Amino acid sequence: MSDTPLMVAAGPQSVGTPWLWAISIGVLLALLIADFAVTHRPHEVAMREAVGWSVFYLALPLVFGLGLWWWFGTDQALEFFAGFVVEKSLSVDNLFVFMLLLTAFAVPTALVQRVLLYGIVGALVLRGVFIAMGAALLQAGTWAFLVFGAILFVTAVKILREALGGDSVERDVSQMRSVRLLRRLMPVTEEYHGASLTVRQAGRRALTPMAVVVVAVFATDVVFAVDSVPAVYGITEDPYLVFTTNAFALLGLRALYFVLSSVLSKLVYLNHGLALILAFIGVKLMLHWAHGIWPAVPEIATPVSLSVIVLILVVVTVASLRARSRAVDEASHGR
Repeated sequence: MSDTPLMVAAGPQSVGTPWLWAISIGVLLALLIADFAVTHRPHEVAMREAVGWSVFYLALPLVFGLGLWWWFGTDQALEFFAGFVVEKSLSVDNLFVFMLLLTAFAVPTALVQRVLLYGIVGALVLRGVFIAMGAALLQAGTWAFLVFGAILFVTAVKILREALGGDSVERDVSQMRSVRLLRRLMPVTEEYHGASLTVRQAGRRALTPMAVVVVAVFATDVVFAVDSVPAVYGITEDPYLVFTTNAFALLGLRALYFVLSSVLSKLVYLNHGLALILAFIGVKLMLHWAHGIWPAVPEIATPVSLSVIVLILVVVTVASLRARSRAVDEASHGR
């Protein structure tokens, strides 16, 4: 057994050899450093720049998936692509919440991408922790699949109830526990000071609104990590593939935000679709647990999972755009 902690969690069936983990983490760090270099000088992101980066970050997982197919076979490649589609779908919902936070804190346009980058780094760290915990639970016994399935199913019901009830995810961010605690510990300036998180004011160190919004984003990252990691473990049990699907899905969020900022509000049925996807994966995990006890219980194959997930996303997108188009037509005829 390797002395590398990640390999202990990965188990003998993982494609994540030590050198592959090292290369992957090295490439991830290099990409994050490049992103920080890009956002070092605060500026408004043009659509051409955002589209270019988005295409780049969508091409990376495609190339990676083809590499998995070449070196390890069809099963691993399909698991990766299915997991990536799930994580990318959840990350779009993540972007929607980020948008609400950025609006609530009145983040200057030039600083938006730096806030998003902090959120992405925080999400990657949290996903890494949850992935390791998930791998440990799976090694402890098949009952972990039942736990993961129950978490996803309960989350799906909650999201669907909110979506059907028309409840808004928007809330008073000043009442978030993390934000209130932060303001009790240190004073907060009234205005932003560029990308600085703290400044010296009246002889003492004070936080800027930038620091407060970053903490709020980190707090939401925790919630999303609880949902996303069990979801991708419903697609693959390999921690290396779980890690890479999360990493690729999160890396392109900064650029994708500016591409989708005008589209997100039009995806009125996004939460309905995500609820169905989480419920489907929850059932898949429960069936997998039951199959281990009663072999007669059928399991859902990865190609079927990928097909169902893509179909749900296509239906949700088409239905959302049609609903938006009808609403625009009704508004124009009502004038």
